[in-house]
Amino acid sequence: MPDAADRASEYEEAQRDMALKRALCVPAAEGRDHCIDCGGEIPAARRAADRSAVTCIDCQRDRERLAR
Repeated sequence: MPDAADRASEYEEAQRDMALKRALCVPAAEGRDHCIDCGGEIPAARRAADRSAVTCIDCQRDRERLAR
């Protein structure tokens, strides 16, 4: 039976895998201006903080909520 540490490790691995897949799909020099989920604009501050961001803040929050 998995404990909290096992679940945290699995969650971290899933997040890392998603980040790697996103980074491989988007050329680093170009980045993305619009969310791949909703089509809304990704704020400049988010793009500056995470050059591999492909989702807006709301969609990323939803993705993380679903991953739990």
